[in-house]
Order: sequence, then C-alpha cells, then structure tokens
Amino acid sequence: MKSVLIPTDFSENAWNAISFAMQLFKEENVTFYLLNTYTPAITTNRFMAPMDGVGLVNSVQQRSEAGLANTVEQINSNFDNPKHQLETISSFSLLVDAVKDAVETFAINLIVTGTKGASGVEEVFMGSNTVRIIKNTKRCPVLVVPQNFDFIRPTEIAFATDFTRFYALSELMPLIDMAKMFKATIRIVHVQYEIKALTELQQFNLNMLRRYFIDVEHYIHTVSELHSVSQTLEVFTEELQIHLLALLNYQHSYMEKMTREPIVKRTAFHTQIPLLVIPELGMVAKNVQNDFSEMATSNAS
Repeated sequence: MKSVLIPTDFSENAWNAISFAMQLFKEENVTFYLLNTYTPAITTNRFMAPMDGVGLVNSVQQRSEAGLANTVEQINSNFDNPKHQLETISSFSLLVDAVKDAVETFAINLIVTGTKGASGVEEVFMGSNTVRIIKNTKRCPVLVVPQNFDFIRPTEIAFATDFTRFYALSELMPLIDMAKMFKATIRIVHVQYEIKALTELQQFNLNMLRRYFIDVEHYIHTVSELHSVSQTLEVFTEELQIHLLALLNYQHSYMEKMTREPIVKRTAFHTQIPLLVIPELGMVAKNVQNDFSEMATSNAS
C-alpha cells in the first residue's frame, strides 16, 4: 500500500495533479491524502463589521473542509477505483509545515503537486509553494505536474545526472519502482559543457548506477550543453519524446544549477512534462563518496 500526498487549493492545476495521480496509480493500492491549508486573512477594511478570531477561523475551516469534500466527490465521480482510499486533511497551518507534518505522520511515499503550464518553470524554481515544498521535503520525492499536461503512461523516463556524486539505492528506488511499474526505459542523460572523458570518480558512480538499474532497460546519453542546462534538457526531452524527467536534488546538482540560471536563459525551459524531484537522503551517500575519495588519494600516494 502506497501513501501519496496531494496538496490542493481547489484550482484547475491542483485538480490536474489529482487527475494525473489517479491515472498514474490506477493499478496500485494507494491511500491518497488530500491536503488543504488555510490561514485566515484579517481584513482592515473600516467599513466591514469586525469578526472575532474564532468565528473567522471557523468560517475558513468550513470552506476548506467543504472544498475537500467536493474534491472527494469529484474523484469518485471521475475515477471510482476500489484500489484507492481517499483521506482528507484540513489544516490551519502554512503549507510547507503541513506537508512536513503529513509526510511524517502518514509515512508518505510521494508528494504530487501541480504547477502552471507555460510559466511552470518560474512556478517551480522561483519561490512558489512548489519550490518551497521541494526545498523543505527531505524524506520523499515530489512529482510536479504541469497544469495542461494530459496523462501519458510514462514509458520513457529521463534521469539527468553528472555522475559526480555517489547514488544511494534508497534515493533511486522511487525512480526504479516507477520504471518497473510501467515497464519504462530510463534514459540517463549527462549534460557536458564540453565533451570529455569521465573522471575515475564519475566512472565509479556510473558503474554503481548501472548496477542499480540492472533490472530496468536503460541507456546512457551524453549531450553537449546548449546555452544552458535547462534548455539542453528541454531539447532532449522533446527529441526523445520523454514522458517524465527525474532529477536528484542536492548541492551542485542539475536541479540547483537550473534554479541559479539567469531568467533569460531559463525562459526557453517550460515544464511541459512531469518533473520527479528526488531529495538527497543524507549521510549514506556522502560517507561512501568520502570513502572513495580517501581510497583514491591513498592509491595515488
């Protein structure tokens, strides 16, 4: 049984994320937790009668709970699936705090959230709720679904990496599980500013990656950077008709590089396909990486 968290503000793009998740896990036993947060806005209009704090909170809470109930009805109407269980969370809290609490309380395996179509990259990378969730979620991956994306069974998945960091199997399991679930091909894409041979460390990490992907069809693609990392990945995903782009989120990763690119370079990159952002899971990878570095240093001396 998987546990999937879907934050919703009852908007069109939030519904599209819900719709995508219901179709993505159509054949899986899943408990979906629908989360809506509310923080009452205090009016300062002197012509309006003041409302006491409790009354204001109750009013907003009722709208939140009613919205969640309507969403559950809509899901049951469109995707009646006996394998799916629906739970609702109405929280008087900031979104990021509520997400972190839900992940821990309900042992969430995946967060699915929507973003806004053509301007999606700004929504993902420029301080939106989505990027706040990505930056503050350390225990499970986040799947970002563009507003206008129609569901496609993800049989072609791109995994963008530069092989400079050791991969923990636990970090890659969400990607491996999804590839196995849909019998998908994983296309490992390495963007280089200039094409050159891998270092010993990069080759070691690539070999480990191949070992993890042994039961999944996979290919290695090395591509020259076109103007920016984001534009390069955009062209790659279009040319190979990729259905899902996966990125590890750690210091100096492609994910971080794209957040730091000047806006003028990033305008060509729109989140036209779902983006699976996998968090760094801590010290396991760092310790192995340090062990390898120490081993290489001692061998050299």
